This record gives sequence, C-alpha cells and structure tokens, in this order.
Amino acid sequence: MIIYGISTCDTTKAAIKSLQKAGKDVTFRDIRSNPLSEAEIDAIITEFGDRAINKQSTTYRSFSPFLREAQPEAQIAAQPTVMKRPVIQDGTSWTIGWDPAIEAKLTA
Repeated sequence: MIIYGISTCDTTKAAIKSLQKAGKDVTFRDIRSNPLSEAEIDAIITEFGDRAINKQSTTYRSFSPFLREAQPEAQIAAQPTVMKRPVIQDGTSWTIGWDPAIEAKLTA
C-alpha cells in the first residue's frame, strides 16, 4: 500500500497511523521531497480526474489565473502540494482523502 501525501499533512499522518495500527504494510511517499513522475500523475488523474485537485487549498488559491485554468496534470506537475491528500494505492485499488468510510474499507 502506497500513501501519497506530504509529511506535514495531518490527514495523511492520521491515515498512516490508522493503517499501521491495523497491521497494513504502508509505504509513505512524500510528494514534496520526492515529486511524482509523469506516469504517476497520469495514473492519479485517470483515476480521479479534477477531484485530485484541492481547490480549497492555499496553494490552489495562489495560482495565477492561467494555472487555475490548466489541466489537473499541469497543476500537480507545477505544484505537487495542490493534490488532495492522501491518495492511497492498494494494489489496483485507489482512494483519495481520508474519512470514516475509507478508513473502514482499508483497515478491514
């Protein structure tokens, strides 16, 4: 199981803690210090589309009008922290965000 996020994100930390507590083998990928490859960005956008972009974030709000209108792939490539977090890849299954339903699904 790979968790894509940033080390300072409380939601990502909560997901990692809960999954590890449930005995899951978790690999954390800090997208700030280890940016996503083009193939990884494409896989995330293919799975989630523009839902992968956190439009409520300060990162997104600081974008120029040009970048706000850009494709999600370009937004994540330009500023990886604009991605909604965490993105969790469990084999071929993907989830985005962390809420009780996702936690129940992944810790079962």
